[in-house]
Amino acid sequence: MASFKIVRVQEDILRELTAILREELKDPRLSSALTVVRAELSGDMGHCKVYISSLKGMEDAKTACGVLKTAGGFIRSELFSRLKLRKSPQLHFIPDDSIEYAADISGKLHALGLSGGVGAEAAEPGEPEDAEEE
Repeated sequence: MASFKIVRVQEDILRELTAILREELKDPRLSSALTVVRAELSGDMGHCKVYISSLKGMEDAKTACGVLKTAGGFIRSELFSRLKLRKSPQLHFIPDDSIEYAADISGKLHALGLSGGVGAEAAEPGEPEDAEEE
């Protein structure tokens, strides 16, 4: 089980990487549909796996990981200065298709009419959903 410090640093890395992607990196190969899904820090805090996903698909995520790998030194130095860590972890960018998968599932549920989400009102048991007021 990960210690509290490692979990806290993982969350900080996730937050700061998102900010760096949004504000600092101006590469035209990076789309605005990129998301940092999660960061997994090793026990010695020397390595960090960063999972990148894109709404545009897996190919976009793979391209973004290549771009981020080349900009890894800059990203690492930005993280080091923003987080005030004793040592900056080596970043390993890994493409992930979780955002594309979730969008696909959401589309299928919407097509079936089952897209009740957080804001949807639930009908009382035994009442029809489209009950009209009399």
